[in-house]
Amino acid sequence: MSGSFKVKPAARVSGQKQDVWTIVNEAAAASPKQPIVNMGQGFFGYNPPKFILDAAKEALDRVDCNQYSPTKGRPRLKKAIADAYSPFWGRKINPDTEVTITTGANEGMLSAFMAFIEPGDEVIIFEPFFDQYISNIEMPGGKIVYVPMHPPATGATKTSSAADWTIDFDELERAITPKTKMIVLNTPHNPVGKVFSKDELQKIGDLCVKNNIIILSDEVYDRLFYVPFTRISTLSPEIEQLTITVGSAGKNFYATGWRVGWLMGPEHLIKYVSAAHTRICYSSVSPLQEACAVGFEKAEAEGFWDDAIRDMKGKMDRFNEVWDELGLPYSEPEGGYFVLVNMNKVQLPEDYPFPPHVASRPRDFKLSWFLIQEVGVAAIPPTEFYTDENAHMAEDYLRFAVCKEDSILEEAKNRLRGLKKYMK
Repeated sequence: MSGSFKVKPAARVSGQKQDVWTIVNEAAAASPKQPIVNMGQGFFGYNPPKFILDAAKEALDRVDCNQYSPTKGRPRLKKAIADAYSPFWGRKINPDTEVTITTGANEGMLSAFMAFIEPGDEVIIFEPFFDQYISNIEMPGGKIVYVPMHPPATGATKTSSAADWTIDFDELERAITPKTKMIVLNTPHNPVGKVFSKDELQKIGDLCVKNNIIILSDEVYDRLFYVPFTRISTLSPEIEQLTITVGSAGKNFYATGWRVGWLMGPEHLIKYVSAAHTRICYSSVSPLQEACAVGFEKAEAEGFWDDAIRDMKGKMDRFNEVWDELGLPYSEPEGGYFVLVNMNKVQLPEDYPFPPHVASRPRDFKLSWFLIQEVGVAAIPPTEFYTDENAHMAEDYLRFAVCKEDSILEEAKNRLRGLKKYMK
């Protein structure tokens, strides 16, 4: 049937090279080292806490929680989010006009782009970037302008803070044109683990105020920070008027499959995001919105936010011991649950049989394939999050997700010790 049935797909989904998730997952499935220790995709290896799971189960017994929610979100969840975030803003957030619930943070960001980006509008993003930004910006016809974060010069020889990945602000200012409509910020950052400093955020915010640029601040890891964390929207009333803040229950509550996200911001921005969201998927999953509302209502009293930081930092420190042991430098994360490790010292055999779709990609893809096949650990090559022009900046790095059970982390460490024989 497929041979005789001719259709022409839209350019936005055709002709794309095989994505990193497919390459890594297929390699993992075919590896002789089974079962693979999967530290690639950033999903949790354990359940949300009991008080949230119980709320989800209870919601399923309620008639109203199994039907459509209001398109902007269930009132209880919007109020719970407004109550949880108002202290950070130093004022009362209006749940009816300044919060909208979306089907995961990703659909929320698509809604923001659909709300404001028209063909030819430019959107600045920092490299490395979350890969979904690209398609989400291109769907409404936006043009992406890339500004690289520069890795530490000593990245191949010594461990240093993720803070040492820096923006050249002259470079950023040169990227701004009269067509610049929006800038996308991600802090804590995936995959670098950088938490942008207050000074860096102030410089970005000032540039946006000066040039009337909307800030889309992707803060989905906002409850996992190990250094002081500033929310750009709180820096000044002028910056706040331009800022849409993105949040994720999936990241907050260890439930990436729930697909509950939200956007917060001034009414004059949020009302258009809500309008786009209505046209994209109308409303988001009802029982899990209710469960997330309970999650926010109870998290503080349960000590959940402090526990989340302590537990994830513990996992990060425990896992990174293996790099200290092997003498492989890494970027010490300031937030989130990813760590970038520099594999410059790992020597790949010259005659190693990489498949063509890996052999044609930068060195980090080969490193990822090699680790899966020879060591049995899956990690993500970060050049997928770069333009071809700047991919050289990250071709010696791999990204590992530590949001796994401690036993899995220990097994990964045991396997990774097998890299010793390949190191120069």
